[in-house]
Amino acid sequence: MDVPLWLWAAVLGLVLGMLAVDLFAHRRAHVIGVREAAAWSAVWVAIGVGFGAWVWWSYGAELGQQYYAGYLIEKSLAVDNVFVWAILFTYFAVPREYQHRVLFLGVVGALVFRGLFIAGGSVLIASFGWVLYVFAAFLLLTGYRMLRQRNDHLDPDRSRVLRLFRRWVPMTDVYHGQRFLVRRGGKLLATPLLAVLVLVEVTDVLFAVDSIPAIFAVTDEPFLVFTANAFAVLGLRAMYFLLADLIHRFVYLKTGLALVLVWVGIKMLLKIDVFYIPTTISLAVVATIIGTSVWLSLRATRGQGRQALPAPADPPFAVATPEEDAVLEPVWRRRPVAAERGRTDDQVRT
Repeated sequence: MDVPLWLWAAVLGLVLGMLAVDLFAHRRAHVIGVREAAAWSAVWVAIGVGFGAWVWWSYGAELGQQYYAGYLIEKSLAVDNVFVWAILFTYFAVPREYQHRVLFLGVVGALVFRGLFIAGGSVLIASFGWVLYVFAAFLLLTGYRMLRQRNDHLDPDRSRVLRLFRRWVPMTDVYHGQRFLVRRGGKLLATPLLAVLVLVEVTDVLFAVDSIPAIFAVTDEPFLVFTANAFAVLGLRAMYFLLADLIHRFVYLKTGLALVLVWVGIKMLLKIDVFYIPTTISLAVVATIIGTSVWLSLRATRGQGRQALPAPADPPFAVATPEEDAVLEPVWRRRPVAAERGRTDDQVRT
């Protein structure tokens, strides 16, 4: 696939432009409702699907199908990421109006890390063909473990990342609006929102470790791998606000995702020395697995409405009172001129 440099630049410009539009649209903290989330989800999906149609038209059906297969895999695996975010936000009692800013920066970080992983994976595959065996074995093992642990859930209270963060980074125990850093009593402190952002970024990296090898099973074109990832990730924030209160209904989705990982692992293993499974079949299998798991989930939980996750009785963090906000100092303050002049005069006298 011959991709000119200007096309890479155009895609990166499109991604940055979409991020800027999203940031401008949500520049003020507010609770994002289902209708708004559904509208934004439709926009992001339309852009991702439309880009795939352009790839199909410009480079042919085979590469177009590879893009759609990668996009579907990344979008499906991202749902599990959304559920982890919902658990984190609920456990840490993050106010809903502040969640979008955390997710926005989390998605920016995810794009950067995935870009690095894709570049590294492409170099490894081009230099060492045997690394495909490692990727295939990793996907099979991950799918098997996900299948066994499909009923297990993340326990933020046991997070080593949070313990390390609280040990090494001075922080407050209350949220101060959308601030990540505050200054109090002359001391710079992190807010719980920064701790949650760190956890979101760590989960993004862990999910990228699973999803990047998975998409290399359906296409080895770096341009398709990156664009499928980028357009799938860009819609994660809207997907979160759309699905966060429906986690209890997707009871078989994790089983479906595990089977997808096993399938792409088998496909990669066969692709190396045995048999190349056509992209059309791969796309059909992935769509069937995900569609069936979603249909069975909704059928098994029909009649159940939207339901937020149960919040802990004693959340670790609270929202700052107006009195606590009033004592904060400017974060990037400069030393007062009078104090600086007095210190200089004392040095001269000494």
